[in-house]
Amino acid sequence: MRFANIRVEGRNYVAVSSGGEIRRLPAEIRGKSVTAIEHLLEMDASEVNALVDDVLRSGVTVPSDAFCFRSVVERPHKILCVGLNYRRHAEETHTPIPTLPVIFGKFAQTLAACDDEIPLPRRTQCVDYEVELAMVVGRTCHDVDPEHARDYVFGYTVANDISARDLQNATSQWLIGKSLDRFCPTGPFVVTSDEISNPDDLSIQLRRNGILCQNSRTSDMIFSCGQIVAYLSSLWTLEPGDLILTGTPEGVILGQPESERRWIADGDCTEATIEGIGTLRNVFVRSLTPGGI
Repeated sequence: MRFANIRVEGRNYVAVSSGGEIRRLPAEIRGKSVTAIEHLLEMDASEVNALVDDVLRSGVTVPSDAFCFRSVVERPHKILCVGLNYRRHAEETHTPIPTLPVIFGKFAQTLAACDDEIPLPRRTQCVDYEVELAMVVGRTCHDVDPEHARDYVFGYTVANDISARDLQNATSQWLIGKSLDRFCPTGPFVVTSDEISNPDDLSIQLRRNGILCQNSRTSDMIFSCGQIVAYLSSLWTLEPGDLILTGTPEGVILGQPESERRWIADGDCTEATIEGIGTLRNVFVRSLTPGGI
């Protein structure tokens, strides 16, 4: 199944995509709010399946010009990211191949949706793109083994781990460069795990203004999806709705010779695409907020 968080006429809904149509779920079921994908994680799988069957038979179809996407998760307890997780990306940045996952976090205010504008704050002049496969945790898990770790994943989505390289590399800590407002767009859909038979071998691409910049497969990941979930769950209890970004392939601006780097500029459009999931599109705009960072 393919779920999305959408907004229609100022109201929030969960939608299911089937056959090219978007059908919205009821906003309330038996007195419980169902206005975000996180609410589905509180329901039994059989209950969700029955709800979707009803919606696909008789639910309200939403025209493509009548809604906008929201971030696929909106209130995660954690956004956990893996850095340098593609062999060729580590090589292009002249970084040793990690022997353990390189982990960092992003704040919830970094979340944005497909088609959202992404602000370019005045504090940075070196903004980069990073297409990434992201996992949405579906069940609470702690210290699970890699063989069963993917059983705790509700589904997969597309993310762009936008990075302000000048801020990221100014100190030994990456947090500032990774956590500016709206620097983690996701979507447009979450595709449930049963429809992604092998997340460790998917085509992954990013285009900037229509030009192909990143073009790889998730099989180049150093640590697989199962290994990532298992490792993270050995450190923290993972909770429903947590978002895990799995790293980016080669082709980022930082990996180019310094004289050839053309950082993201006002009006640039990125389109991040992952096989079987969809395309996440965003336009960047130079922040005009007085006194903004």
